[in-house]
Amino acid sequence: MAVARSHPALTVGKYAALLGYLTFALFPLYWLFKIAITPDQLIFTEGTNLWPSALTIDNFRTVLFQTDFLAYFGNSLFVSLGTAAVTTVIAAGAGYAFSRFDFGGKRLIIAVMLITQMFPLLMIIAPIYKIVASLGMLNSLTSLIVVYTAFNIPFATFLMQSFFDGIPKDLEEAAMMDGCSRFQALRKVIFPLTLPGLGATLGFVFTAAWSELLFALMLISKNEAMTFPVGLLTFVSKFSVDWGQMMAAGVLALIPSCLFFIFIQRYLVQGLTSGAVKG
Repeated sequence: MAVARSHPALTVGKYAALLGYLTFALFPLYWLFKIAITPDQLIFTEGTNLWPSALTIDNFRTVLFQTDFLAYFGNSLFVSLGTAAVTTVIAAGAGYAFSRFDFGGKRLIIAVMLITQMFPLLMIIAPIYKIVASLGMLNSLTSLIVVYTAFNIPFATFLMQSFFDGIPKDLEEAAMMDGCSRFQALRKVIFPLTLPGLGATLGFVFTAAWSELLFALMLISKNEAMTFPVGLLTFVSKFSVDWGQMMAAGVLALIPSCLFFIFIQRYLVQGLTSGAVKG
């Protein structure tokens, strides 16, 4: 059977559209890096040039060795990894329960979880602040992990439920008929197949926690407990903004996310190719 080939013009159009999208998506990152390596005296005089006439790494050197960037960086890494791990474990258990079992109040619980996603954060920041303050957890990274986990669990649960729904129940039933307990079937058969879902959930929650500003700004006031998004505000003074150092800090902040997704990608591929049923 002959394979239909697309018209050359259509192929060129697809690649042109893809190139245009990539340019649109990556241009802000390019501009971020460009400002970061531009000397301070050239930022405003050559601000519209696509490439500066001179380069410098002084902004990176200043951010790394003359500011509290590394402390902010470490705090954000701790909070983001902690939130991603705790949320994914809870969401995986809840998603599995919603996908595989029928129990009283299931629809009500799902409805309540959906409703919680409808409220704007500005409406609930004051009650959250009062609760955290009454517990004596202000200026604590643990409080951020708890709050971030609470707000990410609903979406993460529905995300994991969709992955469990896509796995036939027959696989578990066949494993249990062969002598496995439900937990063994979950660990040996279902878990490898849900690695893409676990990777996607980890990536989503990590990114959300890494870039979150509002709660970190309201619940943290001590400099030693600030996360990276709040720490960026230290580059803004009353009368000026240190654009070079702020952009350099932004470039450095991209590194953990990129490395994290590279790490997760390996498990995404593994999850797509493992756990298959052999004939």
